[in-house]
Amino acid sequence: MARRRQSVTIKHVAADAGVSLQTVSRVINSGANVHPKTNERVQEAIDRLGYVPSIAARRMGGSSSYLILSLNDRDRTIADWTNREGADWVDQMLFGGMIKSAELGYRLLLELVDTHNDHVERELRETIAALQPDGVILTPPHSENPLITTLLDEEGISFARIGSLGAGPGIALTMDDEEASSLATRHLIALGHRRIGFIAGSNEYSLSARRVAGWRDAMAQSGQSVAELLAPGDFSYASGEQAAATLLSLADPATAIIASNDQMALATLSVCNARGMVVPDDLSLISFDNTPIVRFVQPPLTAIDQPIAQLASKAVELIVTAHRGLGVPDCPVVVPASLVERKSTAPPRPANPR
Repeated sequence: MARRRQSVTIKHVAADAGVSLQTVSRVINSGANVHPKTNERVQEAIDRLGYVPSIAARRMGGSSSYLILSLNDRDRTIADWTNREGADWVDQMLFGGMIKSAELGYRLLLELVDTHNDHVERELRETIAALQPDGVILTPPHSENPLITTLLDEEGISFARIGSLGAGPGIALTMDDEEASSLATRHLIALGHRRIGFIAGSNEYSLSARRVAGWRDAMAQSGQSVAELLAPGDFSYASGEQAAATLLSLADPATAIIASNDQMALATLSVCNARGMVVPDDLSLISFDNTPIVRFVQPPLTAIDQPIAQLASKAVELIVTAHRGLGVPDCPVVVPASLVERKSTAPPRPANPR
């Protein structure tokens, strides 16, 4: 009776080929330092038995663990999950990272780390010692935490910094938040808007400042003032409500608003509904993120689509390249965002005659 594939282990292959476990592992890892005839015999055993190499078997052959670790912010991620408010940022990151990892023979693991924890260095060292990853993906705010990036650099671990453009070790990747924000602003200007408000994200993330900069630059290039039109937020729904109320209560209120994430955009939509305002008749609205929910609200929201899956996929590809000693780009890698137009933007209403 043929042996079931899932029951075949490296031990079966070694016994069938008459070699050691280490020899089989070296063959699995491209046959380095294995005599051609031995390599051929092991390959025949693998084919005959239908053996599928496990990560454990591959790790026996050398310095690779075939694991890539993604670090996410513990507090924010758990809060979103607990409150059932999670955007699909984590899902998209895992989707892109896992697919590319599997394609390259790796596995992606997710770890939650509290960047504010005084014991973050010890916690991270323990995680690295236990898993021995070949590389690490850092997402904001970890991607800009010098304690974490310095530690990984000292450990000689290849890592990618998503959303971070600051100087330092690691591979920087960005969707170009400044250009994305400018793209949204230019879209509204082309529709005829001049009073375009902007709800900023948390100051903890440098990308928040870059989004504000893109809005400012686009407004300046079209000769528009931004006075009173910048409202602070922290990516939470509550901060979006407060910011929207501020922008809509100005003596000369905003006719359009760009919110730095979907939660604050949804909060803005709620404020409009409470005031009897209709989007986009009374206010045009653009969001960042483009999570599934913005397609299902009324009206569906125009949004900046963050290429999270593509960024994670590229991060994995570059980490594996770096781990193999093949070199990596010395400047930030840009995976550009795009604007998805829906029904929440329209030309402003004509001004009432005085």
